[in-house]
Amino acid sequence: MKLFVYHTPELTPTDTVPDCAIVVDVLRATTTIAAALAAGAEAVQAFSDLDTLMAASERWPVEKRLRAGERGGAKVDGCDLGNSPLDCTPDVVQGRRLFISTTNGTRALQRVATVPIVITATLVNRRAVVSYVSQQQPETIWILGSGWEGSFSLEDTACAGALLQLLCDQHWGGQLPSDAIGNDEVIGAIALFQQWQSRLLELFHHASHGQRLLRLNGDADLAYCAQLDTLDVVPIQKEPGVLVRY
Repeated sequence: MKLFVYHTPELTPTDTVPDCAIVVDVLRATTTIAAALAAGAEAVQAFSDLDTLMAASERWPVEKRLRAGERGGAKVDGCDLGNSPLDCTPDVVQGRRLFISTTNGTRALQRVATVPIVITATLVNRRAVVSYVSQQQPETIWILGSGWEGSFSLEDTACAGALLQLLCDQHWGGQLPSDAIGNDEVIGAIALFQQWQSRLLELFHHASHGQRLLRLNGDADLAYCAQLDTLDVVPIQKEPGVLVRY
């Protein structure tokens, strides 16, 4: 396996695709996706554009759909939900399709929509994702952070490091071989996670998007998103933009 980390969709190569892409948006799209599928959602369908989301969801039975929209950290008017994993309880999402559009994470999914294997990861489902990757052993893997409107985000890179550290421990006995390192960002992500692994919530409070969510009273969301290995679910793309539980 050859591993690459890209901090934002804009930084990915445009002339090639990997065998597997792991999309990360810890605050909060990929955490919400994991929570929804773990709670029994039929699927999560992601859109970068809200108008397209509205049009596509109109073709779905009202009782079988939920619209989740977020811009700037806040819920979009006219949507049932925002982008909080805490809203994705079984009584809300069971058997329904979640149509979701967020500021950053859904753009990242769109960038890798044609990759043969697309999965989403966050801290809460880290172990499940690493187990899947260890079983499949794709030749090339991109871990793609969503960032914030095109810029680097601490929490996505820390999550990339968490994934890489566990993969290294399980697959290579704790020592990442040099021929598995595709770019320098791999080493940087692992180092960031190692520095903060026992203080992830504190890191989120330092992060710019964490501070943005705190101003929106998102303390509980930050605490939920900072947990490690609490959900045994791997969201995988079954068709472009549509994620189901593996």
